[in-house]
Amino acid sequence: MQLPRVRLEEQRGRAGTGPLTTDVVVVGGGPAGAFAATMLARGGARVVLLDRDAFPRPKLCGDTLNPGGVALLRTVGLAGPVERHGLALDGMLVTGTSGVSIRGTYGDGLVGRAWSRHHLDLHLVEAAAQAGVDVRTGVRAQAPAVDRDGRVTGVRVRQASGATEVVSARWTIAADGRRSTLALALGLIAHPARPRRWAIGTYAEGVEGLGRFGEMHVRAGHYIGVAPGEAGLANVCLVTASRDQMGDPAARLWRALRDDPLLRGRVARARQVAPVITLGPLAVDAHAVGVPGLLLAGDAAGFVDPMTGDGLHIALRGGGLAAAALLDTSLREDADLLTRLRLDRRAAFGAKLRFNRALRSLVSWPMGVRLGAVGAAVAPSLLRHLIATAGDVTHSTPGASAA
Repeated sequence: MQLPRVRLEEQRGRAGTGPLTTDVVVVGGGPAGAFAATMLARGGARVVLLDRDAFPRPKLCGDTLNPGGVALLRTVGLAGPVERHGLALDGMLVTGTSGVSIRGTYGDGLVGRAWSRHHLDLHLVEAAAQAGVDVRTGVRAQAPAVDRDGRVTGVRVRQASGATEVVSARWTIAADGRRSTLALALGLIAHPARPRRWAIGTYAEGVEGLGRFGEMHVRAGHYIGVAPGEAGLANVCLVTASRDQMGDPAARLWRALRDDPLLRGRVARARQVAPVITLGPLAVDAHAVGVPGLLLAGDAAGFVDPMTGDGLHIALRGGGLAAAALLDTSLREDADLLTRLRLDRRAAFGAKLRFNRALRSLVSWPMGVRLGAVGAAVAPSLLRHLIATAGDVTHSTPGASAA
């Protein structure tokens, strides 16, 4: 991936402006933030990456990179550990309330990878550090720093010691998740009234019938994800619109698994091996891609709980788009930058998110699942298209070697 390089001599030592702490401060060390920071540093920018947590850290996620996500990492030389250690996934299994299921492969030798966020996030943060990013953990963002003209000039942070400071930068990227402190403070995102879903997840051993397929079991009012992982573990997650019995989320999760007619036999001997994590509400609406001095990336740029294993690809690609937008302007002020980024994100994700919403509606309707299964049997190309869209296989290169 060829990146434009920042002409740093144009960014430093301008008379009357004073020295900048850094060119770009990225808040959030998840996949979107770490990927954006790496791309910026490789392009010649000075970058500080901040995260409130130390790595590795627990993270509720399906742990699945679809073929498009793996290919994206491969193009920038970051796929090696993912392809060496991640479990290969051939496609998806989606079931509905009637028991009818739709199963399909990515095809053409393409595979996704299941690699826990414990490992993936650490790998991406270490890659950022190796690219020259100044990675600082245990630092909590408190608010954007804004000048008298309303332009974001950095971020106010609190250290683990309790000390506070301002990290000044020409540009800030807010990649600090669906409850982004910076995006909320600037009024850029909100949690919509609908859909309102909460996720409960953990890791379990002893789940029977795991293979090389990511699974999504859609039921009335909820869906259950089962992602096979390393060492025979399964990442199991319940996503529900109901907050009933949330006082004991572990019991709620296991009740859903053991009451499900397709899963109860498979989890009869399963044992939880990690704490249960709860998140919600999941959906985030972003009203803009940023403001002067600040861009959004990752879940902070909008989130609709994807049920097709493509969330990590969306995060990585969104971080890459934010980095490319800044490098294309050599970090200078550009009145059209936000417009171009908005159009780039629409081109990259518009059809994808519409597809995800349509699939969610389809599989939540029993007749829709039946019709989908019949259609896949009569016209296999329909199934190939569904799985290809979910896997972002148009962004993949069959047979490419690991970086």
